[in-house]
Amino acid sequence: MGRALDHEGRANNHAVEAVELTKKFGDFTAVDRVSFAVDRGMIFGFLGPNGAGKTTTIRMLLGLLKPTSGAATVLGFDIVKQTDEIKRRIGYMSQRFSLYDDLTVDENLNFYGRTYGVRGKHLRARKAFVLEMAGLVGRGRELTRNLSGGWKQRLALGTAILHEPEMLFLDEPTAGVDPISRRAFWDLLYDLAEEGTTIMVTTHYMDEAEHCQGLAFIQHGRIAAYGSPLGIKETEMRGQVLEIDCDRPELAIPALREMGAFEEVALYGAQIHAVAADVEALKPQIEQKLADVGVRLRTMDVIAPSLEDVFISSVRRPGGAQSE
Repeated sequence: MGRALDHEGRANNHAVEAVELTKKFGDFTAVDRVSFAVDRGMIFGFLGPNGAGKTTTIRMLLGLLKPTSGAATVLGFDIVKQTDEIKRRIGYMSQRFSLYDDLTVDENLNFYGRTYGVRGKHLRARKAFVLEMAGLVGRGRELTRNLSGGWKQRLALGTAILHEPEMLFLDEPTAGVDPISRRAFWDLLYDLAEEGTTIMVTTHYMDEAEHCQGLAFIQHGRIAAYGSPLGIKETEMRGQVLEIDCDRPELAIPALREMGAFEEVALYGAQIHAVAADVEALKPQIEQKLADVGVRLRTMDVIAPSLEDVFISSVRRPGGAQSE
């Protein structure tokens, strides 16, 4: 990336810009020279396994942790020198939802509204909007502890947008929530983005990454891949993906790995994905190998890589070099 940061705040179209952002805890480097930019109005996914450095990066951008080195701006404001300016303009939702279970839905909204400086008629209007958005109309007096995970999730999102922030930071917001609630939650995010809110969301769900306009894959504190979902698939994937449908994948997977011809062999749902530079040429050998171990082959097709295929390929790149 390498372009100069704009500390004046309004000249460029970046809601977030990080350059060589680093955080060390003693001898441990949690975030290692991370560089990326998030355009205003986009949904940007920060993707990686637990412990990869996602939350530490978010906490630095929010001004909750001071970087060891490097620099970043949020909405044009420096994350070290102008944290108060940032806090007034952003909303934050953690995976724990940050709700008070012993308060009612209405009391939670009142508390967060006042915390953000929203009062009077404006607060009443914003509460009405949130209750409608979250599907909680008529449930304002219900104790938050009695809500299901999906309802709590939507209420937590509502508390984060009461003050109409320019940008939302969502840290693993769908962790532990059922698939139907996850889908409904993403519909809400699309609506907010269409209205102009910039959203940065951390997740370890690959299907959610497909919903983002920009992505960064982080592994061991370093960026493994960065770009749009389509761009990452086109530029970061090493080799082709062969999707194999067979009757006994538990026998097929070790047999294929024994061939030593693939960079990766893994189960995706009910199918096997095998990755190699030229999988088309390996088809006859694959067919013979599966037959030898008593596996009936149904279909075998070269397919476009999924983001999960690309992520595995990226994090296994020799040296784990940061892609920019």
